[in-house]
Amino acid sequence: MSLNINHLLGASAIALMTMGTTASAQDCPRGDLDERYCDVDGDLIADIPTDAADQIDPDTLIFAYTPVEDPAVYKTAWADFLEHLEAETGKDVMFFPVQNNAAQIEAMRSGRLHIAGFNTGSNPLAVNCAGFRPFTIMAAPDGSFGYEMEIITYPDSGIEKVEDLKGKQLAFTAPTSNSGFKAPSAILKADYGLEPETDFEPVFSGKHDNSVLGVANKDYQAAAVANSVMGRMIERDVVSADQIKSIYKSQTFPTTGYGVVYNLKPELQEKIKNAFFNFEWEGSSLKEEFEKNGEGQFLEMNYQEFWDVIRKIDAANNVSYACQ
Repeated sequence: MSLNINHLLGASAIALMTMGTTASAQDCPRGDLDERYCDVDGDLIADIPTDAADQIDPDTLIFAYTPVEDPAVYKTAWADFLEHLEAETGKDVMFFPVQNNAAQIEAMRSGRLHIAGFNTGSNPLAVNCAGFRPFTIMAAPDGSFGYEMEIITYPDSGIEKVEDLKGKQLAFTAPTSNSGFKAPSAILKADYGLEPETDFEPVFSGKHDNSVLGVANKDYQAAAVANSVMGRMIERDVVSADQIKSIYKSQTFPTTGYGVVYNLKPELQEKIKNAFFNFEWEGSSLKEEFEKNGEGQFLEMNYQEFWDVIRKIDAANNVSYACQ
């Protein structure tokens, strides 16, 4: 299945080409990056503009967290970190609740979003179409990180193994989600010969929490979800573990990638990075929420290495990073 970013962002993305300067192909290697970006150093992410006139230094920094579960929960969870970010940068910081992955990518592409956590599957699209420069992920205190995609159903659904999905309904989350769409699509086709429409009925719930709740309430026969989201929902008693049965668990994938838009001034980008890495988790609202997944630090990472498996999944699904 071929996905085009225009389909995900809507026609309005075409009008967003005014920000930034397009360099000639001769002095601007870019790989899969949109034509407004350059990648001279070959790290697969957009370079910071060399001309200071193309760099921005906003008075207020806008932060958005990937749209999973209730945005109000995460505005509270991120409150202590954003206060720390204000102190480290000397800027006002605003939490921007986004309702879907496409809206988050569009906000950064149009210059309305400066710092973000993009979900696993959206990272390549954000990198290539919005100038996203990810540099960290959350990890456990021992340095371990990541989550798995699980295909879940409810007890007594009649679905005991993956092969039983044939002729049934399977809920995905959104086309940009790794665990909610891209990974299960590739795995079901490659390992089980199951394709949507032909072998099972695909539906889209919009978000992981919708899928988990839908299975728990028997609205969906089965769903593909990120088990990190499901785990937090069980911890908060949004659903109970006995309402859900897992029939498949994938390899471990990198979790949400955090970073900045490419054209922030270099010194501001460094201050933001430092804020992530010197944040004190102990006693914070961030730890209170994310320790439910065992997470307790920001781990430095690079997109080229950590997202290699995700780009391979995209290739298997014929996903295009074309922005128009």
